[in-house]
Amino acid sequence: MIAAVVLAAGRGTRFGGQKLLLPLRGAPLLRRTVENVLAAGVAPLVVVMGPDLRPAIEGLPVQAVEIESESMSASLRAGLRALPEVEGAFVCLGDQPGIAPETFRRLIESFRASGRPIAAPVYRGTRGNPVLFSRALFDELCALGGDQGARGLLAARPADIVAVEIDAEMPLDVDTPGDYEALLR
Repeated sequence: MIAAVVLAAGRGTRFGGQKLLLPLRGAPLLRRTVENVLAAGVAPLVVVMGPDLRPAIEGLPVQAVEIESESMSASLRAGLRALPEVEGAFVCLGDQPGIAPETFRRLIESFRASGRPIAAPVYRGTRGNPVLFSRALFDELCALGGDQGARGLLAARPADIVAVEIDAEMPLDVDTPGDYEALLR
């Protein structure tokens, strides 16, 4: 099984407030992100979030893990620890609703075919998200600190990454009100 952890516990400080409940095509932005992961057939899916976001994922087949900390590393730890025994897990950002289900499927296919412990998309020359990690790396991921996520681990293990070329622009990461406006266009 390939699982996913959606990181959604941040408070949107760069945005100026909670952005994951903003509407996108008739539903909260977070819900659209989670629906894309589910549409790819990825399960189980853990959403790490604050309690205010529970309505955004109501009725979806996901496990909600509520966390007080806003650090990305604490969220990642909480999400990975909530998973059952799986082959690997995607690390996804809750504010990136534009990742196509096909991207998840291509990453899984390349991950399995390559035998490497990390699969990362490269959108027209730029590495992005989501990144798929083998279970063998979960302890290293759980040992990370701060708010950088897995960047340090990726930088330390370039030979362990299978880069999957995606012929599309990098999906928008909604960090600012301008990003949200661009997403609505």
